[in-house]
Amino acid sequence: MKIPIKRLRPNAQLPVYSSDMAAGADLRACIDAPVTIQPGQTAMLPTGLAMALPEGYAGLIYARSGMAAKRGLAPANKVGVIDPDYRGECIIALHNHGSEPQTVEPGERVAQLIITPYITGVFTPVENLDDTARGAGGYGSTGRT
Repeated sequence: MKIPIKRLRPNAQLPVYSSDMAAGADLRACIDAPVTIQPGQTAMLPTGLAMALPEGYAGLIYARSGMAAKRGLAPANKVGVIDPDYRGECIIALHNHGSEPQTVEPGERVAQLIITPYITGVFTPVENLDDTARGAGGYGSTGRT
């Protein structure tokens, strides 16, 4: 699937799949100097990119697993969503969940983008919902005997 993408800054790097079967394309920080993120803090890191996703598709921005597991850096909103009608710059809100300051270097891979189809629901008010075995059981209610 071809995704029109625009470089908004000269040093912006296009997303790249790091292996033949990678689901996510790496997004890089388009910054001029290193950015240090203190524990518990969030930095808004530009990618220097804008894109035009086709109708019916969304771009989901996830953590890079190594960066999250080894350095405690992951998107602040857990999963960012790029809607198909958004044309602004893709910004990564990178949060430091760890206990040590972490420095992000210019051009460093900071997140991954997965493009996926979605369904738009039509929400219809009703008086009753059908019964299920789980019913209204909340958190931790499944798998109990």
